[in-house]
Amino acid sequence: MNKILRLLLATLLSVCGVAVTTAHPASAALASGTVLTSTAATLPAELSALATGKRVQYVTTSITGSITTSTGLVLTPKTGKKNKVVAWAHGTTGLAYQCAPSINQSVFWNEARIAVAELLSRGWTVTATDYPGLGTAGPHPYLIGNPEARAIIDSVKAARNLDSALSTQYVIDGHSQGGQGALFASQIAPSYDGNLVLKGTSAIAPVSNTDVLVPLIPGTEGQGYLVMALYGLNAVDPSVQPLTILAAPAKAKLGVLTTGCLNEILAAYQNLTASQLVVGGTVPNSVLAKFAQYDNPAQTAPSAPILIVQGTDDEAVPYFITADYLIPQLQAYSQPVQFEVIPGATHDTSVILSADLVADWIATRFS
Repeated sequence: MNKILRLLLATLLSVCGVAVTTAHPASAALASGTVLTSTAATLPAELSALATGKRVQYVTTSITGSITTSTGLVLTPKTGKKNKVVAWAHGTTGLAYQCAPSINQSVFWNEARIAVAELLSRGWTVTATDYPGLGTAGPHPYLIGNPEARAIIDSVKAARNLDSALSTQYVIDGHSQGGQGALFASQIAPSYDGNLVLKGTSAIAPVSNTDVLVPLIPGTEGQGYLVMALYGLNAVDPSVQPLTILAAPAKAKLGVLTTGCLNEILAAYQNLTASQLVVGGTVPNSVLAKFAQYDNPAQTAPSAPILIVQGTDDEAVPYFITADYLIPQLQAYSQPVQFEVIPGATHDTSVILSADLVADWIATRFS
């Protein structure tokens, strides 16, 4: 793409957010992974000694195949660079523009910094997508697996467009929302990643089986996750109307979705009763079916070996959701599945405690 066209497209997408839609898939001139802008990034202290960073805006595609954009980071090791890429997929940060880790270090969670630092220390270039709607205008399709997966894969394409020395080999490593997106990426990789070669997928406490998980949320401290998830569904399926599902006390707090990020959202909703959160205290079965349709990984076969890490004391993704539901679903396919249980680990400490284990597993995939 020539420079003038690149600048015009970047301006248009910036103004319009998701803003460019088309009846056809992205053309060759606007191939997914095309880098629209690249600027030097200020990294958290834990990472700045290990890597140089660029914040990029790049082309990806929506659930319908129309052109959209995502932002993210490309982190290049300062020493020992091995020209392999690991795509880091972050856990939940929020729904609003300001909840993108590439521009807001307060949502570049501590556990993510530790995990990414370990990857960089092994000499791997790390891409870290924000996902569409975080750092760009337009709604964030929270927990919608397909656009998350595309943004993850396209971050690797973007990195290779910036650094031609990078290999086509890549591994995906994700946590929570990102673990779910990583599993979806493994499903779509053969038809979407072009000449890239996915060597493996690591998913730490991945969201799965939301039709089982969602009914457990009303009346708990994690109710903010459900509010965000309803708006994630609405972003891709207008038949899901959060205002008809949420009860009046919950609707009164919706402003926090645009003014805050994860911690503020959880705090706003944590003390509501189930009936104060959703009408009648339960999520309708028709909506649960939509969650299953859009949010559940393992509906089709993965394309590379999988590592699943799960803490037994996880308060956000209960252990049994992973152990009793997701693992058998993945094992029904032909790809090998390694399941690592971390006794006593919570949703976040599972990332910290498994950082070396995950990196060792990735090293084996690259060997």
